[in-house]
Amino acid sequence: MKLFGQGVVIGKFYPPHVGHRHLIARAAEQCTKLAVVILGSRFESITLEDRVKWLAAEFAETNVSVIGMPNDCPVDYNSRTIWKAHNEALRIALKLKGITAVDAVFSSEDYGSELAQDFGAAHVMVDRPRTAYPVSGTLCRDDLSAAWRNILKDARQDLAVRIIVVGAESTGTTTLARALTEHYRESFPELVDVPEFGRQYTYDKFAAVQETKPDAVLSDMVWTAEDFAVIGERQNQMENEAAARCPLVIADTDVITTSLFERVYIGEQSYGSYLAVDRLPRRDLYLITDHDGVPFEDDGWREAEHPRAEMTEWFKEELTAAGHSWILVSGTPQERISTATEIIDLIIAQRNRFTSPPWAKRTVLTGA
Repeated sequence: MKLFGQGVVIGKFYPPHVGHRHLIARAAEQCTKLAVVILGSRFESITLEDRVKWLAAEFAETNVSVIGMPNDCPVDYNSRTIWKAHNEALRIALKLKGITAVDAVFSSEDYGSELAQDFGAAHVMVDRPRTAYPVSGTLCRDDLSAAWRNILKDARQDLAVRIIVVGAESTGTTTLARALTEHYRESFPELVDVPEFGRQYTYDKFAAVQETKPDAVLSDMVWTAEDFAVIGERQNQMENEAAARCPLVIADTDVITTSLFERVYIGEQSYGSYLAVDRLPRRDLYLITDHDGVPFEDDGWREAEHPRAEMTEWFKEELTAAGHSWILVSGTPQERISTATEIIDLIIAQRNRFTSPPWAKRTVLTGA
């Protein structure tokens, strides 16, 4: 039996983590309906829209509704005029969702009691010392990498820095991807390889052909749109699995490459990989490996020399048309690494820099 009708949880959820999930879940168990109000400031570097999206996904198909409310009012727990300003923002956010009465306010902070009193509601404190989940938004912002597994899964997918290495065959994409992974693994121990799934799929497909035709050659394989659909979906999945583990993802190719190879093997009329392209995860930067000055090497799995110059041009066109940021990396392996790491370091630093207004309160956990 529910103890309360309408419950409310408020917070910044900057970023949302497992402690927030615990608070919301405990509140939802005790209420018929629960409204989670995210008060977002313009001075914070994660958008209010993203935070609403992540929490709404976490509590989809439950009794929890997530409401975003822009709120740039300063915080001063000793000022009744400031309290009134915050309360009015909260009241209007609730009112516009049809909520005019609140039965209980749930929080893990001391301010919850006064907020509940102002709304004529009961106050329910949930794990004030954070013993169930010793994490806070402050800890997440201070060291995103260390706190990564505590951040909600949808937030991790969007917050991860994603560097995608692409290029025509035999232009050094795998070499560069592996070198970058080794370079950054010391700083990101959870960084994993995201290889080109299409290559493994080719090995398996050819082995299946050889079972019925032992003397088969690569040209005996017949590629279908369904093949590229499977490759594209699995490539996306591998990338997302890597993002769930680590705030940095370095992938050796992606589904855009899959779609371009589908064009090479089947033609413009084939659309097997397009659904996976529509589900392309967000990314920060593409590195296109230049074919110029790189000799073609036939490793036994390449069917003669592919149209490398044409494919390099395709990558530039496709990524530009889709609005992606890309850099053409050329020269020696050392020059390629230097070009790549210079910009990747800046992207990581930017992603790890969380801004807050000067009145933002830092949560210090007991014993921290």
